[in-house]
Amino acid sequence: MDKTLCVAGAGRMGIGIALSYIHAGLDVTLIDTKPRAASARAQYFAGVLGALRRELGTLARLGLLEAAQVDTALGRVRLAARDEAAGDLARARVVFEAVPEQLDAKREAFGWLGRACAADSVIASTTSTFLVTELADMMREPGRFLNAHWLNPAYLIPLVEVSRGPRTTEAALQDLLAVLRLAGKTPVRCAPAAGYIVPRIQALAMNEAARMVEEGVASAEDIDTAVRLGFGLRFSVLGLLEFIDWGGGDILYYASRYLSGALDARFAAPAIIERNMEQGRNGLREGQGFYDYAGMDVEAYKLRRLGELCARLEIMGLLPKFDGARRQGAACGNPDAA
Repeated sequence: MDKTLCVAGAGRMGIGIALSYIHAGLDVTLIDTKPRAASARAQYFAGVLGALRRELGTLARLGLLEAAQVDTALGRVRLAARDEAAGDLARARVVFEAVPEQLDAKREAFGWLGRACAADSVIASTTSTFLVTELADMMREPGRFLNAHWLNPAYLIPLVEVSRGPRTTEAALQDLLAVLRLAGKTPVRCAPAAGYIVPRIQALAMNEAARMVEEGVASAEDIDTAVRLGFGLRFSVLGLLEFIDWGGGDILYYASRYLSGALDARFAAPAIIERNMEQGRNGLREGQGFYDYAGMDVEAYKLRRLGELCARLEIMGLLPKFDGARRQGAACGNPDAA
């Protein structure tokens, strides 16, 4: 596989994707798709290079590369105007489309890429708005097309949501997955559905948080503290469906029934929760739920997950300390705490 990649669109997402790959050691051609006068393009490219340098500098301060390696990484990116990129597109195995979220802009870009790219290359849209089934019709060869939804900041968040269309070939899918893994990304697959996975879940959570402020349930600060130290911490270790299995699907069912009655019908559990209950699939204690725990050493699994939670708490300085209250009391001059 040719290790040269192309990113069509040099905005925020295009820069983030390029940064992921140059940090990983690959060459990237970052293409400015907008027509500009020579002086305007030179100024724009200077801004793009400046943005890349700033982000690489941040990664250096975070210890993810050495300061001396910033220039090495920058040497792996080639900035090109659209009319200068024909050779790069013809050689690239995968091209990420990152033009503005406007259908006309997408249609024009796909027409150009369809003509310029190698016949067996993969073209992946980074759109967060349009479904792969909507965009594939704009492609001359829809079999090589799919969506790859990166999450910001693209160069740090490991997840990329991949959505293939009914005409996407298995070869195109596997090529894209391989290229994403080269940058250390963890791809997940989802059907062509509005919101993908993460945006759909987070939209519900963010709206509910805003609604609680509106209703006077709690302050914005207290809600965000609850999310960071409760909701977010637990779900950084256990996935949502894994968490249902951990506590029990029946617990969720009855809690949802109470909330839907006390607050709003939007809290009602989906039918799959009740079906799982009827089938004895309530989670860990029954050996099956959304996951199958047959043959698993459940105690070892639980200990591993709790260890992962403790590691996160330790990083945050929040890990419970044995005799912590006694030591705190002694530090405050309470002789009974000694």
